[in-house]
Amino acid sequence: MKCSEIIKVLNELAPESCACEWDNSGLIAGRRDKEVKKILVTLDATDEAVETAIREGADMLLSHHPLIFKPVKKINDEDFITKRILKLIQHDISYYAMHTNFDSAPGCMADLSADRLGLEETSPLEEMGTIEREGISIAYGIGKIGKFPRPMTVEETAELVKQAFGLKTVSVYGLEKGFVSCAAVCPGSGGSEIEEALKKGADVLITGDISHHQGIDAAARNMAVIDGGHYGLEHIFIDFMCRYLEEKLGGKVKTAAVPVKFPVSFI
Repeated sequence: MKCSEIIKVLNELAPESCACEWDNSGLIAGRRDKEVKKILVTLDATDEAVETAIREGADMLLSHHPLIFKPVKKINDEDFITKRILKLIQHDISYYAMHTNFDSAPGCMADLSADRLGLEETSPLEEMGTIEREGISIAYGIGKIGKFPRPMTVEETAELVKQAFGLKTVSVYGLEKGFVSCAAVCPGSGGSEIEEALKKGADVLITGDISHHQGIDAAARNMAVIDGGHYGLEHIFIDFMCRYLEEKLGGKVKTAAVPVKFPVSFI
């Protein structure tokens, strides 16, 4: 299949139009007319991911986080980011990123995380718009807010997060808060969603990359925060996309994944 045909399939799941304005989702490097026989899926286009794509003969690299966020003036081997782009182009590997469009689109990151936590009666935490699916208008946006089947303590909720996302540890602000029933979840960095979660009555926000002041200030306002790490909550992208591509491409293209490997070590 051509790269352009695969991009069409990816856009059926998470249209690029669902991405935030500041984002850089889409085809970042390579050719749309590239014939693709193998796709490598990763969360981040790290050196390891790029080298794995080259070594395994992948024709396309698919990541969640875009390798390029800000405009660059030079593509050479003097910068660690553009060096990766240069390698991908040299080996004729098309590189595509699905970032905030995957975060927000129905059935993607926000829904996947809410499902793992067993949230019910969910709706977008920060609604961005609506999208048509099979003649039905569905609201989409960043994160989800919903209810647990039963009230739980913050400690029980933290254990649920660890189990749901395969985590060894989480950071918790507001552990002393009583029972929680309404939960907001925002995989990745969710500090910007604190006000939205408070406004919508969340007892707990489950996210990643919370700063010290964000955490203690949220707890002071009677909302607990559980920080599972940016990678910790979003690594689910890898397995989901591999299964999606295998189902949609019907064996026409091989799919491989960079193994889940947490970038943070706790000593």
